[in-house]
Amino acid sequence: MRLALGTVQFGLPYGIANQDGQVTRAAAKAMLRLAAQNGIDLLDTAIAYGESEACLGAVGVNGFKLVTKLPPVPAGCGDVRQWVHEQTKASLSRLGVEAVYGLLLHCPEQLLGTEGNVLYQSMQELKETGRVQKTGISIYSPGELDALMPRFRFDLVQAPFNLVDRRLQTSGWLQRLKREGVEIHTRSAYLQGLLLMARPAIPAKFGPWAELWDKWHEWLDRHDVLPVEACLAFPLSFPEIDRVVIGADSVEQLGQTIRAAQTAVPMGLPDLHCKEENLINPAKWTTL
Repeated sequence: MRLALGTVQFGLPYGIANQDGQVTRAAAKAMLRLAAQNGIDLLDTAIAYGESEACLGAVGVNGFKLVTKLPPVPAGCGDVRQWVHEQTKASLSRLGVEAVYGLLLHCPEQLLGTEGNVLYQSMQELKETGRVQKTGISIYSPGELDALMPRFRFDLVQAPFNLVDRRLQTSGWLQRLKREGVEIHTRSAYLQGLLLMARPAIPAKFGPWAELWDKWHEWLDRHDVLPVEACLAFPLSFPEIDRVVIGADSVEQLGQTIRAAQTAVPMGLPDLHCKEENLINPAKWTTL
């Protein structure tokens, strides 16, 4: 199973379409059980995801690979190496494990700053000591790789990729990363839930892209395909992608997602590709 379970909802009420708020620990435990039963063996979390790491540690993560992320190095940090090691140690403690599969940077642009080399080397030390198997970065735009890849070697890159935001492919980075032996995880398959919403429920602030939403929902109706099925079929159709990270607000929703990933979908998926940053980058949505 190439799906990975994203656990931001275990620590925060996350996502534009989230109706249920933060996942309870009882629900989280049931979701991990369902994931394991269906071959999902990788969990994605981050120090910045509220109580997510603590929740995972409390419910137990035996049998799962874990990927977590370091937050930005705080301004004025006197000892970056010590900070990286302390943050990672605390993360492992919350998760209740001795090592994680992946450790990523949430703000990889800090690698280009004055302490960038120290930050990078500190993460490599964690690999050498066995506390981390793979190191890498979580990016918002493939354009970040233009400056980073010539200077640093990453084992794992996580990036957004969906029917609307296809930059990872159109930039050529999807193929290049694979050629260079980098493990690729994609996220935001649903564009934070926007692609799953019924047409009338899409917030008015996304009105400038009405033509795109009309095209999407007309295609779904014509082919009698559920939006979650088409959203997952798109990234899963690229063999270069190792894992598609998906989130869920409940056991029922995770079950629907697993079934959707196993459903055959017409591969003439609609071309919804958009280059406008205000739409494809959810961080910009507050300004709409």
